Amino acid sequence: MRAFFIVAIFVFFIIGCDSKRVFEDNAEFKDRSWKINQPVKFDFQISDTVKKYNVLLNVRNSIDYPFARLFVNYELKYQDSTSLSKKMISGFLFDQKTGKPFGTSGIGDIYDHQFPVLENYAFKKIGTYSMRIDQFMRMDTIPGVLAVGVRVENAEPAK
Repeated sequence: MRAFFIVAIFVFFIIGCDSKRVFEDNAEFKDRSWKINQPVKFDFQISDTVKKYNVLLNVRNSIDYPFARLFVNYELKYQDSTSLSKKMISGFLFDQKTGKPFGTSGIGDIYDHQFPVLENYAFKKIGTYSMRIDQFMRMDTIPGVLAVGVRVENAEPAK
């Protein structure tokens, strides 16, 4: 029991030391699949318009994902519904030739990825922003996608 408590404190400490992170959240999908009618939306606050930010797409998948690449559409909006950026992005989850999974693995057949969406982005106004992400694949239901999320971090290194 004591060892578990020490490990839990260590994990909490490591997670809490991410000084670049401004926002990060993930939406998990039931049945380990992402349906076309399940867009995900994240709201986050920006309080400093002088800094530049990186916006990243988080993807958690299993080896059940049937393709090498994932395509998504995103839209970034300001609180007054002004569309600021809208685009399709893609990222490789597996090597096209060998089928070897990319990303980091912490638990068996599950892999985590981060793909750049916006780099060195300057938010022009203080306030609430939202990012909507839709899957854009050839299937209405994509097996093997466990979660999708957004991370907003400071682009400059922490001092």
